[in-house]
Amino acid sequence: LKAAALSMIIALPLGAFFGISRMSDHRWVRVPAGVVVEFFRSIPVLLLMLFANEFYSRYTNVTTDNRPLYAVVTGLVLYNASVLAEIVRAGILALPKGQTEAAYAIGLRKGQTMTSILLPQAVTAMLPAIVSQLVVVVKDTALGGAMIGYAELLSARSTFAANYANVIQSFIGVAIIFIVVNFLLTSFASWLERRLRRSKKSTGAVLGAEDMEELNPAAVGGSFGTGAGAGTGI
Repeated sequence: LKAAALSMIIALPLGAFFGISRMSDHRWVRVPAGVVVEFFRSIPVLLLMLFANEFYSRYTNVTTDNRPLYAVVTGLVLYNASVLAEIVRAGILALPKGQTEAAYAIGLRKGQTMTSILLPQAVTAMLPAIVSQLVVVVKDTALGGAMIGYAELLSARSTFAANYANVIQSFIGVAIIFIVVNFLLTSFASWLERRLRRSKKSTGAVLGAEDMEELNPAAVGGSFGTGAGAGTGI
C-alpha cells in the first residue's frame, strides 16, 4: 500500500499538468506533452516496472532493498499519470464552450479561466474516472510483488502460506484486504462528489459574480451580464 499511496500522490498532479499542457495554445508545449502521454499510455505497466528495476540496478546507487519500491512506483506513476492526463483533458473539454467565452468576455486570462472556472467544474465530472484509475493503481501493486520481488500483500501472502500451509485462506485474506481498501477509496470519492455537488447547488455556480469581481474588478462592470448570458451559467 505504500507504493500505491506514493504513486497516487505523484501521479495526480503530474497527470493534471500533462492534461492541461495538452490543451496549450503553444505548439512547443502541446506536442511534447502529447508525445509523452501517448508513449507511456501505450506501454504495459508491468513492462515499465521491469524497465525501471533494471535502470535503477544499472545506473543508480539505489540499494537492493529499496529498488523494488522505486521500480513499482516509477512504473505506476508513468503509466497512470498518462491515463490521468487524458481524463483531465477530456473532463475540461466536455464543459460547454460558453464557460470559457464568458470568462474571456469579462477579461480573465486563460490561466485564471482554467484554475478558477474550468477546473472546479470539471473535477466533479472527473471524479468517478479518477477514482477508477486510483483503484487500478492499488491493484497493480500486486504486479510488483509477483515479478520483481516487491514486498507487498501478495509476497507477504506467500510467506504466510508457506509457514502455515493455508494457501487458499491466504489468497482469500489478500483479496478481502484489496476489496476493503478499494471500497474505502470509492466511498470517500462518492462522499466528496456529493459534497461538491451540494456546494455547487447551494451557491448556484462554481464561481459567482463576487468572485469574478475579485479576479477582475475593472472588467466586470460592463461585460459580465453579456458574458454570463452567452454562457451556460458560470
